[in-house]
Formats: sequence, structure tokens, C-alpha cells
Amino acid sequence: MADSRQQTMILGTMCVGTFMAILDTSLVNLGLHSIQRDLRADISAPQWVIDIYNLIYAAFILTGGMLGDLYGRRRVFLAGVVVFAAGSLICALAPNTTLLIVGRGIAGIGAALELPVALAILNVSYPAPKRRARAIAIWGGMNGLAMAIGPTLGGVLVDQWGWRSLFYVILPVAVAAYAIGQLYVPETSDPKGRHLDMPGQILAILALGSLCLAFIESPKFGWTSPWILGWLIVFALSSIAFVVVEHRTAEPLIPLSTFSNGPFAAAIGCAALMTFGMYGLLFTLPLYLQAERGATAAQAGIALLPMSLTFFGVSFLAGRLATTLGPRILVSSGMTLTACSLFALAGLSPQSSYGVIGAALFVTGIGLGLITGPIFTAAVANAPTERSGMSAGLVNVGRMVGATLGVAVLGLFLGKRVDMTTDVAQFMTGMRTAFVLGGTAELAGAVTALIAFRRDSLQPAMRARA
Repeated sequence: MADSRQQTMILGTMCVGTFMAILDTSLVNLGLHSIQRDLRADISAPQWVIDIYNLIYAAFILTGGMLGDLYGRRRVFLAGVVVFAAGSLICALAPNTTLLIVGRGIAGIGAALELPVALAILNVSYPAPKRRARAIAIWGGMNGLAMAIGPTLGGVLVDQWGWRSLFYVILPVAVAAYAIGQLYVPETSDPKGRHLDMPGQILAILALGSLCLAFIESPKFGWTSPWILGWLIVFALSSIAFVVVEHRTAEPLIPLSTFSNGPFAAAIGCAALMTFGMYGLLFTLPLYLQAERGATAAQAGIALLPMSLTFFGVSFLAGRLATTLGPRILVSSGMTLTACSLFALAGLSPQSSYGVIGAALFVTGIGLGLITGPIFTAAVANAPTERSGMSAGLVNVGRMVGATLGVAVLGLFLGKRVDMTTDVAQFMTGMRTAFVLGGTAELAGAVTALIAFRRDSLQPAMRARA
């Protein structure tokens, strides 16, 4: 068991790694308009710049968590940092959208190796529930810090040095994460006769990939085209096959019995619903500010600061409150606040003041700060320690599936109209519809939290260890 000083260094290392991955996403959102214009791409290309990362991350994250449990969590974490840096470098040098998307996919593999293992390392390193909750809240707060820095930094980088600088800036952070990890993070694993479930992994990739392909490409081909219908059929068949294979496999990628734990299943569902609305907002609002309001990338980034800064600040408070109030109150309240802010943003017009936008984003940040830490803590607290990688992977799958579908669905409503400033009415209609749908998803998460979480939902792991 790590002592207090070592725990602090482990937490710092995991925070740097998380900061790098989340910073990358928040940076890239501010560069989408420039990428689209510079590379002369239609709306599906910038969608894929975001979605290929989310898709690959979600598809491979269970493998990353399992590899950590089997072969060493530090080893997999450091490998993820290296792969992430390599993907970012490819993006920075990409001469066209094809290579840019390939680089983002490689970065997604790195994140899939790195992030679930980071949460698993914290779960193993902090056996005491209260200290674990606070550590995970700080780790989750790196989402807020990266979001606070990312949009503004991204806007400045794009305006001053172009969108390629968004990927170069990741490289020194990756070097720092690798160096600190080598020095301070001990190796842990829990093989115990387990093995990789390759059929399950392949079917998971097919299911996620085909669903996202159908949503992203539907504006281009139409829902009734053979291409889109074919991908929807692949999604349905691979999903059914996945459940059958996991039920019959001795060591499945996802033990289906895990979902019988109500708080654990609720954490995954709430994570998906939360990011559906959040990533949809991060995709759409910068495009609205730049394409319809004429804001520069830096101005759009500054406009997002009320959300980012409050998210960062509230995350730390939520970590302390989680052990006393429990996740039920925090998650349901946070998702309700986020829903209200999205509904408010649905009322925007091309002439809406930045004060109105800032007030709505301020409420969004409070909501996200209340949600993030308690969701992660509830997930790892309600799964066996020896499956830390798997449990961390599953909650991240929920988070990233929600993010991927959020961007894909919003792209469906926006269609190819993002740059058509002469067709403002159609763009605004699509944006409002998307925000209403995102707010509805957040309300569904609030109801889920009220039903499934209890005040003591962070305690099962403590009793299991007693």
C-alpha cells in the first residue's frame, strides 16, 4: 500500500495524464472552424476529427482497462501516453483531413490505454473510501481545469499560430506525464487466470463504429440509403451477438452480472447522458459563435470560460460533499442544472447578448462540477478491486459513447449548413433542436440518479474489503 507522500505523487501523475487527454479535446473544438476552412472540408470532416477520437476511445477503452489488470497498470498507462503523443504529432503534421483523422484515431487508442488505467491506479492506491473519493474528485477536476484552459488557450493558439499548434502543445505535457510516471507510480496488476476476450472486443468495435457511422454520414447519404441502412443492420446484429458471446464466455470482456449492481449501472448511464449534452454543446456553441456571430477562435474560447472555470471550482467541492451527502443528491441536482442551462441556450438568437450566453454556461459549469467526481467514485466503489480496470473502462465507455453520439446527433441536425451564414434561420433551428435534445438527456440522467443511487452508494467497496 502506498504511503501518503507516494499517494500524492501518484495522484499528480494521473492528473497530468488526464489533463493531457482532456486538454486535447477542448483545444480541438476551437480549431474545427479553421480546420474546415483551411482543408476545405464539409461538416462531416470536422465531425470525424472529434468523433473518431471518441469512437476509438470508447471502442478500445475496455481493452485498455483489461490490459492494465492483466499486464500491469503503470506499463499500460505509460504506453498510452506514448501512443497519444504519437497521434498528436501526426495530426500536427497532417497535410489533409484523411491523415488528420488517422492521427486523431491513434490518439484515441492512447487515451483508451491511459485513462481507464489512471482511474484504476487511483482506486488501488487509495483503499480508504473518503480519501479515494477526494482523490477521484481532484482527478475529475482535471476535466474542469483542462476545460478552463483549453478553450481560451485553443482560441489564442489558432489565432496566433494556426490550428496545427493545437496538437504541438500536447507534446511537452506528454513528456512530463511519462517522466513522472516512470519515477513515482508503482506497478500493480490482477491477472488471476483472466484473459483478453477478443470476440467480445471485435463485436464491441463493430457495434459502436457502425452506429456512429450511420449518424455521422446520414446527412450526406440520407436515412433510407443502402449505406446507412446497412450500418444500422450491422449495429443491431453485432450488438445482439455481443450479448450472446459475453453470456457464454468464461472470462467475458464485460461480465453481464456487473450490471445487476444498480449504482454501478446508473453511474454508466448517467455518464453517457451527461456527456451527450456536454459534448454536443462543446461541438455546436463554438460553431455558432464563429460562423453565425463572427467571433474569432479566441473570442469563442473566452465566451466558454464561465462554464469551464465553474466546472473546475465546483469539482473539488463535490469531492468533499460526496462522502457526506452521497452521489444521489449531487448527480441529480447537477444534471438538472445542466438541463436547465441547455434549455436556456436553446432560446438563443443571432442577436443574443454574451451576458445571456455566459449566465447559461455558468450554470452548466456548476452542474458538470457536481456530476463528474461522484459518478466516477460511485462506479469504482461498486465493483471489485481486482476488476478496477474493467470498472473504470466501463464508466468511461458510457462517457465516451454519450460524447460520440452527442456530436453525431448534433451533426445530424446541423447538416451541411454550418458555414452558410446566409441561411441563418435553418442553422438556428437545428441548433435549438439539438440543445433541447441534450437538455432532455440530462433530465433523464437526473431521474436515473434519483432512482438508482443511495446515500451510501460509495460504501459497498468498503464493506467488501472489511
